[in-house]
Amino acid sequence: MTILRTRTPQALPATAASLEPFRLMRDFLRWDPLRDYELGAPMAAFMPSFDVKETPDSYQFRVDLPGILEADLEISLEGNRLSVAGKREEETLKDGERIHLAERSHGRFSRTFTLPEDVEGEKVVAELRNGVLTLMVPKRPEVRPRKINVSLG
Repeated sequence: MTILRTRTPQALPATAASLEPFRLMRDFLRWDPLRDYELGAPMAAFMPSFDVKETPDSYQFRVDLPGILEADLEISLEGNRLSVAGKREEETLKDGERIHLAERSHGRFSRTFTLPEDVEGEKVVAELRNGVLTLMVPKRPEVRPRKINVSLG
């Protein structure tokens, strides 16, 4: 997935927001054609949602990962491809316990983003706090905007 410049989602009219291509793709990736067929255990795929933001100095990725331990995450940057993978384990039942409702998904997930060439890959910072993973991918200093002073002469 390539980072694209788009209008702010809040600025979109209600009809355009429902046709926003990334929302449509997320909904499609979460769609399970066998969900209506009870074949035993629920088969919901675990696909966490990402937010990607560009600032003048960096690209910022935020992803909700409740219940995922740091040891279950794998983050890598190969060239300009940033990959985030992990897993959330299914809860095991103890003797005498029954499940009456199971809506939380579990399993493995993997997402890969193609970054622009202007990033400093060796300075990426990752932080997992309160179930939210934040990745800061800084831009190289030569591509950051800088102020140019005007001299009177």
